[in-house]
Amino acid sequence: MTDILQTERTTVRRLAKRGAYDRDTIHRILDEALICHVGFVVDGAPVVIPTIHTRVGDTLYFHGSAASRMLRTLRNGVDACVTVTLLDGLVLARSAFHHSMNYRSAVIIGKAREVLEVEEKLRVFDALVEHVAPGRSKDARPPNDREVRQTLVLALPIEEASAKIRTGGPIDDDEDYAMKIWAGVLPLRLVPQSPLPDERMSAGVEIPRYVVEYRRG
Repeated sequence: MTDILQTERTTVRRLAKRGAYDRDTIHRILDEALICHVGFVVDGAPVVIPTIHTRVGDTLYFHGSAASRMLRTLRNGVDACVTVTLLDGLVLARSAFHHSMNYRSAVIIGKAREVLEVEEKLRVFDALVEHVAPGRSKDARPPNDREVRQTLVLALPIEEASAKIRTGGPIDDDEDYAMKIWAGVLPLRLVPQSPLPDERMSAGVEIPRYVVEYRRG
């Protein structure tokens, strides 16, 4: 396992005490988040695209259609900035100025490589499905040769990265604490609803346990 590089590009400057650079913290944030945002520059203009990701060891993977502009651009060695954010709560202060949010976020910067080896691609496909719904890859049909050819997979090493985390309650000005205004934290979390079976599903198929008991974080 390589060390995380704390560089000028990843050093947290605003409220620096909230920054974290240990690999375990960054991995946990990446593993819980379902969506990442990939930023890059193409034709002189910034572009940010949301996509599904997965982490395998010290590598972050994302995939899509072989026609994807994002993936075709990044496989040519363009710098990428990948971010994820987990929202944990609304921080309601006494003053409007000091309202905030509790969150965990991570930033990874680097150059991605295209995954060309079929066996690695198949492992990534399984990992992507498991990232979204643990246990699902054993049930789902694996990609066929045509689907593998139509999918472009990129691998981004988790080498230059940082996390930023806010926890706790509101921080008001001293003179505001005596105000008769409710202040505190409204916790938030991702909660699954009741599963909705597909209308064309065969009769007698039970809902898998990993769907009924689905949780994030």
